[in-house]
Amino acid sequence: MDHKIVHFIRKQHIATVCCSDDQKNPYCFNCMYAFNEKEGLLYFKSAASSRHCVLLNGHPTIAGTILPDKLNLLTIKGIQFVGKVILNHEILPVQPAKDYHKRFPFALAIPGEVLTISLISIKMTDKSRGISKKLFWNRKA
Repeated sequence: MDHKIVHFIRKQHIATVCCSDDQKNPYCFNCMYAFNEKEGLLYFKSAASSRHCVLLNGHPTIAGTILPDKLNLLTIKGIQFVGKVILNHEILPVQPAKDYHKRFPFALAIPGEVLTISLISIKMTDKSRGISKKLFWNRKA
C-alpha cells in the first residue's frame, strides 16, 4: 500500500460505511476506526443490535469513504474503499479489539463489539498540489 494512503488513513478518525439490505436498499453509517496497515484492515465498534450490524450479518460487502477530519475545499483529499466485514474473528491473525481500544481507550466504557473490515480496494484522490492525483491499491488475491 502506498505510504501516502497509509499516512492519510492513519491521520483521520471517522469513516462513512455503506451497506445494503435484502432489497439492495443502501444504508450508511459513520464510525471511528483503527487501521491495521500490515493486514489491510479497518476496525470499528458497534452494538450488535444496531441496524447496520444486523444488515452486515446478511450482507457483509461494503463501500465507504474517509475524508479529512477538517475539510479544506481547495485541497481536497479523500479515500474511497470497498471491503468485506469479517464476521468470524477467529480466522484473523490479529486482535481487533486490542488495536481499536489502543487508539480509542475511552471506547472501553462503551458497550459493543469491535468489527473488522477487510479492505479489498482503495482509491485516494489528492488535489493538495492543485492537480488531481489518484492513487490505487488492490488486495492481492
